Formats: sequence, C-alpha cells, structure tokens
Amino acid sequence: MKLQLLRNATLKLDYAGSTILIDPFFAPKHSRPSFTGRSPNPMTDLPVSTDEILEGVELVLVSHLHADHFDPVAQELVPKHLPLICQPGDEDTIRSFGFTDVTPLTADIRWKNIRLTHRDGNHGTGEVLKLMGNVIGFTIEAENEPSIYWAGDTILYPPVRQTIETTQPDIVVTHSCGAKWDGVLIVMDAEQTVEVCRIAPQKTKIIATHMEALDHATVTRDDLKAYAQAQNIDSHKLIIPFDGETLHLTAPNS
Repeated sequence: MKLQLLRNATLKLDYAGSTILIDPFFAPKHSRPSFTGRSPNPMTDLPVSTDEILEGVELVLVSHLHADHFDPVAQELVPKHLPLICQPGDEDTIRSFGFTDVTPLTADIRWKNIRLTHRDGNHGTGEVLKLMGNVIGFTIEAENEPSIYWAGDTILYPPVRQTIETTQPDIVVTHSCGAKWDGVLIVMDAEQTVEVCRIAPQKTKIIATHMEALDHATVTRDDLKAYAQAQNIDSHKLIIPFDGETLHLTAPNS
C-alpha cells in the first residue's frame, strides 16, 4: 500500500487496488480564522494541487464535519458521485452538500474487497468533549495489505487502548499535534503518542499526522521526534511524515 500525508488529517491511500481519500481539507493557506490568535489557518499550503489529490480517488472517508477535516472547499471540489462513508449522524448534512452516495459507518462495511470498521474516539474531555461533538476512527483491512487503525481526532483513552490491544493493527495513524481547546487536550500530544508506541504490538508502526497545520497545536514534528528519542522509541517504530510525503508499507507477513 501507499499512504500519502497531504496536510493535517488528509491522507490519500492506494490500498487493495483502490484509491481512498480521508478527511479532505483543501482550504488555502491563511484563508480561515485563527483558533488562538497566533496565526490564521491553515498555516501551510497543500503540497500538491487539489486536482492531483483528487486524481483517481474512488472512495472518500469523512470522520466528522469540523472544518479542518471536511471544509467548504473540499465540499465543493470533491466529485459528488463518489461513494462517501461518514460517521453516523452526519449523513444528512453531507447529502445536503450534494453528495449522492453517502453511507454512515455504524459498525462495519465491506466496500469492494476492503473492510471498514467503526472505532470510537473522544475529541477531548469534560465540557470540551461536549463542545467538540462526536468523532469516529476506523480500521481498514484487506487481504495481503497491512491492517490500519486510523484513530482520528481522539485523545488516548481506554477504547483506543482496547482497539490497539485487541485488534493488533499493523499500522496506527495518530493525530499528534497536541491541539488544545480552552486549555484541554483534544487530540494526542507527544506523551500520548509515545504511549501508543509502547502499547502497540512490536510489529506495529505508528504514523503521526495532523501536525503543524493549525494554530491551536502545541507539538511540532521536531518536538515529537525529540521526545520519542528521549523515550527510546525507534524511528522505525514512530514515523513522522512531512506534508506531501508518501510511505510505502507492506503487511509484516507479505
């Protein structure tokens, strides 16, 4: 499989013979308001054109409707006929954007030869969690491909630990920028990302994304790399791709 990090949470996968786009966020640099007063968002441009991103895409996955995961630009540019899988409760809103083939991921779905399974997430704690609303992660599996647990916009909490420990994925994709809202962590930070590395099976690679794109982030790639090194996490275990970087990954037994 090929996994390309585009920016923030946006990924493009070539997986089991199909091309999948996850959480398209196409806003131009500095076109959206600041969260903290530090910088307009997003803080970076996309590394390639939206035409190149959309080329060949056959399936779209949208984890939730926050503007850094499915923004108005993407809502306009993503072809409306493409099958789109979303979290339960978002399907009517997405259909209102003109999308004609929208399916909520309530449990698991088989699309072509790929199995997608709903995974829970917590986008914060306490009152901030209520404010952030519902999110999902998902597992992606297919024969002769590495299994992927895309955790999504979540902190590390018991259901995430349980998913890693019980499903033993080959790859875990984390959102690791340490973003905070009203001082409360709403995605993983360096400490939680390193803890994922520790609880994951030896075979599992952790891919840290959702970094250096938004101004409420508190952890940079260099911060995460330095903390992981200090905690004796091998660079082959924790991969921190740059925007535009493509990773070529295989199942451990292939």
